Amino acid sequence: MARNIGSRYTAHQILGRGSAGTVWLGEGPEGPVAIKLLREDLAADQELVGRFVQERTALLGLDHPHVVGVRDLVVDGNDLALVMDLIRGTDARTRLDRERRLAPEAAVAIVADVADGLAAAHAAGVVHRDVKPENILLDMQGPLGPGGAHPALLTDFGVAKLIDTPRRTKATRIIGTPDYLAPEIVEGLPPRAAVDIYALATVLYELLAGFTPFGGGHPGAVLRRHVTETVVPLPGIPDELWQLIVQCLAKAPASRLRASELSARLRELLPLIAGMPPLDVDEPDAEGAEDEEAYEDPYPTVPTTPRRGAVPLVPGAPHDSANRDTHTSMRVPGPDELAGGPLGTARAPRPAGAPRPGSARHRADQVRKRRLILTTAAVALAAAVGVGGWLALDSDSGKQSPPQDTKNSAPVVP
Repeated sequence: MARNIGSRYTAHQILGRGSAGTVWLGEGPEGPVAIKLLREDLAADQELVGRFVQERTALLGLDHPHVVGVRDLVVDGNDLALVMDLIRGTDARTRLDRERRLAPEAAVAIVADVADGLAAAHAAGVVHRDVKPENILLDMQGPLGPGGAHPALLTDFGVAKLIDTPRRTKATRIIGTPDYLAPEIVEGLPPRAAVDIYALATVLYELLAGFTPFGGGHPGAVLRRHVTETVVPLPGIPDELWQLIVQCLAKAPASRLRASELSARLRELLPLIAGMPPLDVDEPDAEGAEDEEAYEDPYPTVPTTPRRGAVPLVPGAPHDSANRDTHTSMRVPGPDELAGGPLGTARAPRPAGAPRPGSARHRADQVRKRRLILTTAAVALAAAVGVGGWLALDSDSGKQSPPQDTKNSAPVVP
């Protein structure tokens, strides 16, 4: 069912739905376009619309081969829409879902492209704030690069800033996708360019390993891991690449590379990893809930649904009406919670190979420990009963000791 978007564009077919709105295949004066029609509640907020219009110049000025260009911003009645270049291909999330993990050469080539796009955005004073595989499009009509990777483009600039405005959120709330949030955002600091570098390094880790370094379980626990835990090493990649990932996942924003530096360093490493197969690493139980004894739920408004499909901005992509939320609203944890307050006791960094709380291995270990405790207690109780019976028998006279008064004695609890 076609619908007009303003006076210049027509939306023909829904390509996908996300938490911010619906993506349509559309037509404009210059040919096919992708139209992101934002939610009605966003379009109805006049102050929010005004703030977004102020960003129009910056968004339209982002002209780079690795950024999905914004052609127009339409404000028409109840419609608020971003008109963008149509990329014919898929996104990094869909490719990950299909292949589980990528060969290092392809993963590094994709992330280097995105870093180039971020460098241009940061130079223009624009911070993306929601870098993740769903927002990385792979142009299937572009030339193949290292490792057979298609050119990668970053999309959805401005959407996170659109949703995260003073009227919609308070200083005590976080807007973002938990797995990719930099520690400074979790601690309530304003997002700078370094948050995009942290998120992009998380994406690189995920492309290589098939899972994010701090993800899994309840969003509140994910937030705290970003602040308190160190990243678990990935076996099988050159140390130069690993050290680069570690630097960009540094807790201190100033320790991370800039986008242009990250791109250059990654491209320098491409010959070193040429031809390497995908890594063979154990995938944690990302769907497992956190240990209930260690983590209470201080974030009752946060959904704990598992990861879901992507929202492609491309024609022919499968429609998925139950996509993973692009932006999740979370309360900023207090210092005591980040240090191990209501969320549970503070944890030391998890050693490599140790089971993640809530994973199948972790739950099995807990069951084995409980069985061992119960077995030890049963043996101790049996020994105590045997010793008690031996003491109750007078071995010299062969007579039993006088019976004890058990009326007021405490019951024995095994």
